[in-house]
Amino acid sequence: MHPFSYTQVSDVRGALAAGRRGGRYIAGGTTLVDLMRETVERPRALVGISDLPLREITVTERGSLRIGALVRMAEAAAHSEVRAAYPVISQALELSASPQLRNMATIGGNIMQRTRCTYFRDVTAACNKRDPGSGCAARNGFNRTHAILGTSDHCVATHPSDAAVAFTALEATVELLDPDGNRRSVRVADFLLRPGSTPSREQALRPGELITAVDVPARPRPLRSGYLKVRDRQSYEFALTSAAVALHVRGGRIREAKVAAGGVGTVPWRLPAVERRLVGERPSNALWTRAAERAAGGARPLEHNRFKAELLRRTIERQLRIVGGTR
Repeated sequence: MHPFSYTQVSDVRGALAAGRRGGRYIAGGTTLVDLMRETVERPRALVGISDLPLREITVTERGSLRIGALVRMAEAAAHSEVRAAYPVISQALELSASPQLRNMATIGGNIMQRTRCTYFRDVTAACNKRDPGSGCAARNGFNRTHAILGTSDHCVATHPSDAAVAFTALEATVELLDPDGNRRSVRVADFLLRPGSTPSREQALRPGELITAVDVPARPRPLRSGYLKVRDRQSYEFALTSAAVALHVRGGRIREAKVAAGGVGTVPWRLPAVERRLVGERPSNALWTRAAERAAGGARPLEHNRFKAELLRRTIERQLRIVGGTR
């Protein structure tokens, strides 16, 4: 155990002051505590923020959604208005982790969680995320569960969050508050960073910034949506592939399509080529097949995960059929 200080705060101002001094924010602790036990993370100061007033869920009449950063995953998944307006979010949350973890983990913490790459968590292995410049043992190691999209020579680890895949598809934004009281909003797709040459920097956070909420913009109605997760076992397992799909169908044609994939990218992976193939078309089995063929464009499989390209195509096609119907 490496020594650290712990400060529990009761208001946002106190949290930001502690964050300015270099403290790491902790709420449910379902990720950070594990990493500290394994000595992957060695923070010198922790700031307990579980008492902050960031637990509201609001759905407006126009259909926009705001989820406070400290809302528990289980609370968001069970919220009646979230389930009715955005099933893709509820389903992504319900397919995450275990009931015990969902009762503790927060929305903000879920987005911030770090990769489950075994080499990242093995402090004896080379990992540029954990130890910049040390190399990437996964590239030539056992890489069956690793990414095929958005990889670099420095990192091939996947992002583990299911909820972030749904948020990426829906073009959600993360609201951030800095120690000076300035607010800014960043799209989830831009907040989570591809590894590039600096995989140790995973989020577009500035020093001391605090996540206060996730905002989902209003989408045209009616909106059909859903989340599909393919994994090695039925529960308590991370995705090999996943698909978040939202379709607005009016007058017999698809007017808007939002599609993202998980389990295959270094970040939740938006699929604009699939979306473009869908918009303006009439729903049909043939359309779902043609659109899904574009899902794995640009993939760079490794030795043990070549199957993921085909699995991604099939996962996207299946979820398009589930959400859009079959004809």
